[in-house]
Amino acid sequence: MGEVRRALGDLRAVEVDLDGAAGYLLPDDLAPVRPPKPGIALLPALDSTVMGWAERDWYLGPHRAALFDRSGNPGPTIWWDGRVIGGWAQRPESEIVYRVLEDVGREVAAGVEAEADRLRDFMGPVRVTPRFRTPLERQLSG
Repeated sequence: MGEVRRALGDLRAVEVDLDGAAGYLLPDDLAPVRPPKPGIALLPALDSTVMGWAERDWYLGPHRAALFDRSGNPGPTIWWDGRVIGGWAQRPESEIVYRVLEDVGREVAAGVEAEADRLRDFMGPVRVTPRFRTPLERQLSG
C-alpha cells in the first residue's frame, strides 16, 4: 500500500468519486469524456475484465451464481454497455450457445446473436472447454 501511495503522490494523481468509491486520475486527465457507444462482447472464461474487480455488483448485477464457480472463477460472459447480461458456452460440435439473463430488448438480442455467429466463424472447428466450469456454462454446453 505504501508503494501505491508513493506512486500516486509522485504522479500527483487526483482522487475522484466513482459512485461512492475512490478512483484516481492524472491531473491533466480531469476533463469529462463522452461515454463510448454501447457494444456487445462475448468474453472467455477467466477474462481479466471480469476478474479485475473485488466489488463486482456494479457490472455483474444478480448473475454471480450462474456465471462464477464455487471458487470465484468466472465463466464465459456476455457484455452489453459495460455490464454482464448473460453467458455463453461451446458445445462439442463447436456450436456457440448462449443465454441472456435479463430483458435487453430485440435490438440487443439480435446483436448478441450476431456476435455469437461471428465468434463461431472465428473459432471454426477449434473447441475450448473452460477448466473452471460454471453452472450456466455446464447447462449450455450440454
